[in-house]
Amino acid sequence: MNRKRYPFTALVLVLTGALTFYLPTHAQQKLTKADIDQMMTQLSNWGRWGKDDQLGALNLLTPAKRKAAAALVKEGVAVSLARESNAERAVDNPNPYQHTMLLADELQWSADSFGVNFHGYQHTHMDALCHIFYQGKMYNGFSRQEVTAKGAGKLAITNLKQGIFTRGVLMDMAALKGVPYLDGAVAIYPADLDAWEKRAGLKVGAGDAVFIHTGRWARRAAKGAWDAEQGTAGLHASCAKWLKDRDVALLGSDAASDVLPSGIAGISHPVHLLTLNAMGVHIFDNCDLGPLSAATAQRKRWTFLLSAAPLPITGGTGSPLNPIATF
Repeated sequence: MNRKRYPFTALVLVLTGALTFYLPTHAQQKLTKADIDQMMTQLSNWGRWGKDDQLGALNLLTPAKRKAAAALVKEGVAVSLARESNAERAVDNPNPYQHTMLLADELQWSADSFGVNFHGYQHTHMDALCHIFYQGKMYNGFSRQEVTAKGAGKLAITNLKQGIFTRGVLMDMAALKGVPYLDGAVAIYPADLDAWEKRAGLKVGAGDAVFIHTGRWARRAAKGAWDAEQGTAGLHASCAKWLKDRDVALLGSDAASDVLPSGIAGISHPVHLLTLNAMGVHIFDNCDLGPLSAATAQRKRWTFLLSAAPLPITGGTGSPLNPIATF
C-alpha cells in the first residue's frame, strides 16, 4: 500500500479481525545523511557530565531513581527479557554459541566452556558506548584509537560493573497496531510512541529504560528466520529526538532498535549511532519481549523494575546478559 495516497489524520483498516493503524503522512519524514549529521550535534550529550565521563545517560540512574524503581515491585514476580541461546545456525544466527563440555565424570563434577560472537541479531546483549564510531570519535569525543586489538581503553562495558537498576517501560508497538508482530521493514515514528504513552496512561521520564516490542520473535516462529538487515521493524531515526527529550537512559528492543533497512542512504543504523555516540545511551539488542508483553497486558501495567548485570570484561565492547523485569 502506498500510504502517501491517504492524506487523512489517520487511516484505520480492519484486517482479519485486527485493527492496523497507519500514521499520517507528515510523520513519515524522509531523512538524509546530512540530517543525521545535524542531529549528531543537536542531540549530543558530550560534555554534559564532564569531559572525562564514560557513563553517558547512565548518570541519570541516581540513588533516587533506583529507590523509586525498587518501589515498583509489588508482587515479586520476575520475567526474563533474554532470548534463550542455542547452537542452531541460521541466516539470522551465523555465529551461534559454542558450547563445549569439558568434564562430566562419574563421581562429582561437570564443567563446560562457552564462546560467543554476541553482536548481531540473535543473542540478547548490551552494546557499550565504544561500539560505534562517528568521524573518528566515540561518545564524549574519545578517539576511536582508544579501541585496539587489546580491547577498548575507554567506554568499555566494565563501566557498567555496578549493574543496571531503574524503571523499565515497555512500549508495545505490536499491541498498538493490533497485530502479533510487525511484518517487514515497518518504521516506528514519534507519533507511535506518543500514541502508546496515551494508551498506556504513562509518561516516559528521565533515567527510564525503554523497550520497544515489535513481535520479532513471534514473526520468526510463524515464518522462520530471515536476514534481519533486509526487513525488520524498528525505530525511525526521527525517534532519537523523542528519546532525548524524555532523557531516556537505556534503549532496548527485540531486534536492533533501528528499522532495517534504515531508508537513509549512507547510514545503516542511525538510531544506534545517535543513541550510543551522540546521546551516550546504552542499548539492549535482541531481547525476547513476548513474555513481557503478556505480563504487562495481563496487569494493564507497562512499567516495572529493570535489572541487568553485564559481564565486566576488560576492554569489552558489550556483553551478553539476562535483563529481568520484576513486578
